[in-house]
Amino acid sequence: MTDVKHIPVLLNEVIQVLDPKPGEFFIDGTLGGGGHTVAIAKYLESNGRILAVDADNEAVKRVAAEFPISPPKADPPRAENFQFQIFHSSYTEISEILKKEKLPKADGLLLDLGFSSFQIDDPQRGFSFLHDAPLDMRYDTDSKNISAKDVVNGTGEKELSDIFWKYGEERRSRIIAKKIIEARKKEKIETTGQLARIIEKAVLRGRMHPATKVFQALRIYVNKELENVETIMREIPDIIGNNGRVAVISFHSLEDRIVKNAFRDLVRSKKAEFINKKPIIPTRAELLNNPRSRSAKLRAIHII
Repeated sequence: MTDVKHIPVLLNEVIQVLDPKPGEFFIDGTLGGGGHTVAIAKYLESNGRILAVDADNEAVKRVAAEFPISPPKADPPRAENFQFQIFHSSYTEISEILKKEKLPKADGLLLDLGFSSFQIDDPQRGFSFLHDAPLDMRYDTDSKNISAKDVVNGTGEKELSDIFWKYGEERRSRIIAKKIIEARKKEKIETTGQLARIIEKAVLRGRMHPATKVFQALRIYVNKELENVETIMREIPDIIGNNGRVAVISFHSLEDRIVKNAFRDLVRSKKAEFINKKPIIPTRAELLNNPRSRSAKLRAIHII
């Protein structure tokens, strides 16, 4: 694995909107590099609790190795023991984990829907066309879920085109899908480099690399990202208690639209209030320090 540094996005803003307090119970549904989790933990102090989950087992192993994990010692937990539990699981399973672990509704939930620097900079994960690597793109490499290679080699032309249009908003989706079908008749598409070269031959290069939106679409489709966001939005009332806070960081319009609409519906039904009516975006200073934060949007609500 490459030696990369993970910089948590909108960290100060996350702390401000979630407002963690001593003794509270928080959930980080997208553990990633652990940056947000550790920052929140400092405010919960010795009698607080954090439940963190991530579909990427490499993230779970990495954070578990760096930070101590204290399993429950009592029910309820003894105040002198800060509780930090990590689960290799999708955030869509949070409500089931709460039931299984006999945990109450939480005081706060954070979802950072972007993929981490560890994932994109590790050539073997297959997320980036900048490295010639196995065409995988699964967050959970231990799962039996389809990979990007399976999709590219086993999906019909129309469905491929629809995937590129729906999840990548790629206006040249039809010609790209056609060229992929032609190419795979000659040889199986095994690597990110192969796929990127096929796309480069199919369309003209502009300001953005021509494979950018296709790679985004495949990643979203393979990991069921939009469906998962819709699921967790529906389950917020089952996960967060009264006076709880929910913060979600999105990175593209498709997932941000789902979050925006779900929060609006909760507010209209008198189940929540906006903490920030408009999305919070990175400051110029953060953009200079972490260019990958440029498309981040933070939305937050308070459950009532």
